[in-house]
Amino acid sequence: MTVINGLLTSVFCLLTSAFFFLVPSATAEDAAQLTIGGGRIDIEFASPPAPPLRKMIVDWINTAARSVSTYYEKYPVSHVDIEVDVHDGRGIDSGRAFGSEHAHIQIAVGRSTSAADFMDDWTITHEMVHLAFPSVSRNHHWIEEGLATYVEPIARARAGNLTPERIWGDMVKSMSQGLPEKGDRGLDFTHTWGRTYWGGALFCLVADVEIRKRTGNRMGLEDGLRGILKAGGNIEVDWPLVRALKTADRATGIPVLEELYEKMGATPFAPDLDQLWKDLGIKYDAGKVSFDDSAPLAAVRKAIGGG
Repeated sequence: MTVINGLLTSVFCLLTSAFFFLVPSATAEDAAQLTIGGGRIDIEFASPPAPPLRKMIVDWINTAARSVSTYYEKYPVSHVDIEVDVHDGRGIDSGRAFGSEHAHIQIAVGRSTSAADFMDDWTITHEMVHLAFPSVSRNHHWIEEGLATYVEPIARARAGNLTPERIWGDMVKSMSQGLPEKGDRGLDFTHTWGRTYWGGALFCLVADVEIRKRTGNRMGLEDGLRGILKAGGNIEVDWPLVRALKTADRATGIPVLEELYEKMGATPFAPDLDQLWKDLGIKYDAGKVSFDDSAPLAAVRKAIGGG
C-alpha cells in the first residue's frame, strides 16, 4: 500500500509540474515594464488585453514617456506604476495621477481603441506631466492642471509627435477659456474648470514668454521646471506653492513666476491674448494656422513650440 501511495504521489507531482510548465504565466500577460529617461515604468493590466491592443497600449505609454523625458531631460520619477483598465468601447478616459506612497497613474482604455486614437491622445502625457511637479494644497490645483495642460502638447511636439500648427492652433482656440469672467477672483479663489485648466495654462504661457524675453531666449519655463525636479520636487512630495515657484525662479535666475503669481493668484488678471498672438507671429483664420516670422517674438514662438 505504501508503494502504491508513493507511486500515486509521484504521478501527481509530475502532472502538477507539467501543468505549471504548460500554462503560460499570467504575469507576462498582465504586465509590462519600460525603462525610459532614468525611470522605470511598470504597466499593469486589470485584465489581459488582446495582443494587438496590448502592443498599442505599451507603445502609447512608451511614446508619452519619451515625450515627457525630452521636455524635462529625464523621466520625472524613478519609478511609476501605471494601472490600465481595459473596458468595452472606444477611446481613452479616466486618467489620474497620484503621489501618495509612490507615484502611480490609473487610466482606462476601450477595447475598440484604434492606433489613430492612441496617436492623437493627450491623456497619458498629461498625467505623466503631473508626476513632474510637487503636490500642493487644494486651492493651488490650477498650477498642477495648468502645467499639465500647457506642457503636454509642447512635450509631444518636441518629441516629433505634434505639429507646431496643431499646438498653436489649439492654444489660440482654447486659451481664452482661462481668462477671468465677471465676478471671478484670482486663480487661488476661482476654481471653475476654465480657470483651473486654461487659467493655469495661461499663467504658464505668460511665464514662458516672459522668461524668454528677459533672458534673450536663452531660457524658458522648462528650465525652471527642471530646477524643481533637480531639487527633489515631484508628485511624491508635498510642497507649498511658493517654495516651488522660488525654486523655479532660482533655476532661471529671474523672479518671473513669483511676480506673476502676485498678479494672478489673488486677483483677476487678463493678459491681452490678441496682442500676444500677434507678437508671437501666430495667425489663425477659419481654423487654419500660419506664422509670421517678422513678428517681434517669432523667435520665442519657435523656441517654445516651433513654427
